[in-house]
Amino acid sequence: MEQIRRIRVYAWEFPVRFSHWINFLCVLTFAVTGLYIGNPYAHAHESHQWIMGWMRTLHFIAGYVFLMSFIIRTYWAFMGNRYASWKALFPFTSEQRRDLANALRFYTFTSKKPPYAIGHNAAAGLVYMGVVVLFAFQIVSGFAMYSLSSQSIIASVVGGWFLSVMELSTIRLFHHITMYLIFAFVLVHIYIAWWLDTVEKNGLIDGIFSGSKFVTEKELE
Repeated sequence: MEQIRRIRVYAWEFPVRFSHWINFLCVLTFAVTGLYIGNPYAHAHESHQWIMGWMRTLHFIAGYVFLMSFIIRTYWAFMGNRYASWKALFPFTSEQRRDLANALRFYTFTSKKPPYAIGHNAAAGLVYMGVVVLFAFQIVSGFAMYSLSSQSIIASVVGGWFLSVMELSTIRLFHHITMYLIFAFVLVHIYIAWWLDTVEKNGLIDGIFSGSKFVTEKELE
């Protein structure tokens, strides 16, 4: 049986991997603290326990870290390699549109051919662009609510202006709903990453740690 020769390609640069894992930790922190802020599931029995205070503090710290990560990734979408570029998120060319159609056929089980790609495949790129929009809304809406109780200039610049666009109660509602949309994405993202890794056998999951994937010469072309 002929052995397929694979080539190691450095696809995910450090800023991409760094922002990916920072985002993961922030979303995890938002999940624990945000759900508590909205509906406290534990109660303090002593005044010094300050549970709500710690939850809010952690939520706000995660918000600043998330903003930093978002800025880094946005900057790297213009300064990074071709796999990190914002151009990879939109099906501009006829080749990208063809790849998008092939990826959709695979994901809908009408084709057995995986959407081989060194970076994001075309379908993943579009989904990630939608996630970027959700992240941006969470940042703006979160800092809008935070600006009401904070003297922070960053909070006022990033989200304070949003209070003149949308009612506070509506912002809070959409902020909460968007959180669940991001949760759904995380679950699907983990499943599809595992699924593609087992099908394509190119070290997809390992790549988000090492930065490298192992592809055939045909895929590299």
